[in-house]
Amino acid sequence: MSSSLQIGLAAAGGLVLAAVVAHGAWTSRRNAPRQADPEPQDTQPMEPHLGGAEPHEGAERREPAFDTGMAAMPIPMPERRPGMDPLIDVIAPIALESEVSGDAVLAALPPTRRVGSKPFAVEGLNNASQQWEAPVAGQRYGALQAGVQLANRTGALNEIEYSEFVMKAQAFADAVGGAPEFPEMREEVARGRELDQFANDHDAQLGFTLRAMRTAWSPGYVQQNAARLGFVPGLIPGRMVLPSGTQGLPPLLGLSFDSQAALAEDPDQSAIREVSLSLDVPQVDRAEQPFVRMRETAAALAESMDGMVTDDDGRPLQRDAMDQIGSELEKLYDTLDARDLSAGSALARRLFS
Repeated sequence: MSSSLQIGLAAAGGLVLAAVVAHGAWTSRRNAPRQADPEPQDTQPMEPHLGGAEPHEGAERREPAFDTGMAAMPIPMPERRPGMDPLIDVIAPIALESEVSGDAVLAALPPTRRVGSKPFAVEGLNNASQQWEAPVAGQRYGALQAGVQLANRTGALNEIEYSEFVMKAQAFADAVGGAPEFPEMREEVARGRELDQFANDHDAQLGFTLRAMRTAWSPGYVQQNAARLGFVPGLIPGRMVLPSGTQGLPPLLGLSFDSQAALAEDPDQSAIREVSLSLDVPQVDRAEQPFVRMRETAAALAESMDGMVTDDDGRPLQRDAMDQIGSELEKLYDTLDARDLSAGSALARRLFS
């Protein structure tokens, strides 16, 4: 009898232990971050097909693309390197006794192109094109000018920076045999402060937060879902960007998550519960409809990743709130246009940097 009882107890104990182990494994799987889907293996070469035609049998499934009606809107063309402009730069003309070569100008440039926290630049009036340009070897220049930016996101040009600009420009002018003429310091510093105040009042950097509703995400899962919407890896771990359709322009949107999770020894086990989606408004042309893209991207990610779109404080963002943001953005765009600092323009990108 005792032997049978012991056997029964042992069997019962084994069942309990098995149940505990099974429950632990189930809980572990339930709490594990979602993983990226395995990449499909290509079994045959893809045949190109015309847009709008049905893909042939076996063709790779394509993710649906956004249709925002942007095809009819003009997208900016690639720009040359933005030159100095009196609107946002102090410009000091440098008179020359005789024309100089681009090689001589390049050799005389200071080793750093900064004055404090502001960009410093030199341009030459090309004898052949009669256009101001950054010095180029092999060209000839009949006049030069040096400049420093009045303001950027670090603040306005101050008296110390202006004095440093004068010394740097004078040394350059001496090296090429030129005579600079500097604007009055107090007026330029005052212009810088006014421009900086305008920039502070009209600088907009928007952010949405996508939060996991239930199961956390792995870095690979986030990256895979973002890549399906056109995002590519950024320079910083945990950051991705949606590139502009125009080469050389800043990205339309940014996406970021915990960089430590991206750098973990086993990223698949890193649990991410929120992802940030960002838009640097002054850096992107309004013709790109970046806020529309931001809303659609957030909605698409929320649907595919079982997430919720919130503000920085965790409050869900409803349609009415987003419509209000969009309306305010249109007013901001109009104000920047009226100041000749249109969002996405070369001048705006320099000022808001």
